[in-house]
Amino acid sequence: MKIGWIGLGAMGWPMAGHLHGAGRLDAVYNRSPEKASAFAEQHSGVRVKTGLAELAEAVDVIAICVSADHDLLAVIDAIEPGLQAGQRIVDHSTVSPTTARELAGRLRNKQVGFVDAPVTGGVEGAVKGTLAIMGGGEWEDFHALEPLFDAYCRVHHHLGPSGAGQAAKAVNQLMVAGIAEAVCESLALMDKLDLPREPMLELLAGGAAGNWFLDKRGRSMLADEFDIGFHPKLLFKDLKICKALCKEAGFESAVVDQALSDYKQLIDSGDNGRDISALIRIKSP
Repeated sequence: MKIGWIGLGAMGWPMAGHLHGAGRLDAVYNRSPEKASAFAEQHSGVRVKTGLAELAEAVDVIAICVSADHDLLAVIDAIEPGLQAGQRIVDHSTVSPTTARELAGRLRNKQVGFVDAPVTGGVEGAVKGTLAIMGGGEWEDFHALEPLFDAYCRVHHHLGPSGAGQAAKAVNQLMVAGIAEAVCESLALMDKLDLPREPMLELLAGGAAGNWFLDKRGRSMLADEFDIGFHPKLLFKDLKICKALCKEAGFESAVVDQALSDYKQLIDSGDNGRDISALIRIKSP
């Protein structure tokens, strides 16, 4: 089974690297050709494709990891001329469930399987190969792709028909945003009360308040360091998807409204860092 990878960003590069390490990666494409060439130089045997349709013609499975709905739609438009019946596409981007369902239907007409499989675990999880995958689509397609998933994830589950993976990611992002709100506000209050940082971080992490965000971002945000992680603009994009799903389901969420307002303020400030933990900048100005 020949596998092609599209998108070598902060998440896509290490994921594709794990796939290469498992002996399963055949070709790559990136919007910036120099990045694809750099990847191929570091991963022997991987071919660089300069066109998306060309990549589609050369592989059995196409894995995609891009930023947003319009990026994914542009990729599908470009690879479509090279698609052949029996191929499968797995999308690791975070997009709306509606987009996933529409693409699945469109590709089904070409007898091409489509699985929406967004990931969670952050850049650290991508580097370590410990991501979690939320899958939507036909079970047969998902099952056929499990050997790929095993190369770069810790756990993966098929959750239902097309769009189910993206709906699950929206639930995940709602929780991520809520935890970020709570941790940033709590640490801002901690400083306001002049409590000692190191003992407090150890105590908070060791009790019922302990969580991944506090553990991975607590010290760095208190040091005003936001150079790596999950960009606020990407979470803001995800939260808009979540907001639309809440409206569709008739579900009221105070968390999504507060987080959208706060991250808009952070982004509009122009100095938002490259990680969502920069939220603390507006909690403790």
